[in-house]
Amino acid sequence: MALLEVKNVKKVYTTRFGAVKVHALNDVNFSVEEGEYVAIMGESGSGKTTLLNILASLDRPTSGQVLLRGKDLAHIRQRELCAFRRDHLGFIFQDFNLLDTLNLRDNIYLPLVLAGEDYHKMEDRIQPLAEKLEIQEILEKYPYEVSGGQKQRAAACRALITHPDLVLADEPTGALDSRASGKLLGILEEVNQEGQTILMVTHSIQAASHARRVLFIKDGCVFHQIYRGEMGNDAMYRMISDSLTVLQTEPIRAKEAER
Repeated sequence: MALLEVKNVKKVYTTRFGAVKVHALNDVNFSVEEGEYVAIMGESGSGKTTLLNILASLDRPTSGQVLLRGKDLAHIRQRELCAFRRDHLGFIFQDFNLLDTLNLRDNIYLPLVLAGEDYHKMEDRIQPLAEKLEIQEILEKYPYEVSGGQKQRAAACRALITHPDLVLADEPTGALDSRASGKLLGILEEVNQEGQTILMVTHSIQAASHARRVLFIKDGCVFHQIYRGEMGNDAMYRMISDSLTVLQTEPIRAKEAER
């Protein structure tokens, strides 16, 4: 059984008086195996953010199923959703989502505190992660005292410290410069090689080239995917770039064919 299964997912938004219906997702189907690193790409308005919100159980599909370890997210009661997200999902956001009133250590501890974990267990978990993410020297600093790259590595540490089934990353390099982006992507690739499942939504070809599989969304549908196989990052980059070029030129070709 796949870790994550998305079956026939549709999402329709209706205007206030029901006059207009917007189809954000149309019959989306894919699965993610345990240990995979999957990137989702698409133009603005393609539906990828809507899909991520549904996978994160922040929104519900109009129809279809999202199964995590066989459990249908739509059937989880509202009051149990927070605990479910905390226990099974890790989140890395574009804008970090760190609390300025807490130092980095306490920001990272926060999901464990909410879960009622013992302090000694927190200490045991944070040390190896902080070393891997190279933030062990800044754990007592506050978010406003460190760089964007350091903030994002702290956010990644917070996502990983709960040992989640799945890490959801929303444009994790979007607010970073090229050097900080490269460092974060290398770390994500390393933790994936150690067995962590990652699903990332991104506009960045560079970021997606680190994934093992890339799904392309267009007009609310998954219309293409590519697998890394034995390719290196450079070859994967070129293949993603070529696929995006086809994605962008298809509507032009269709219009020309109609003439």
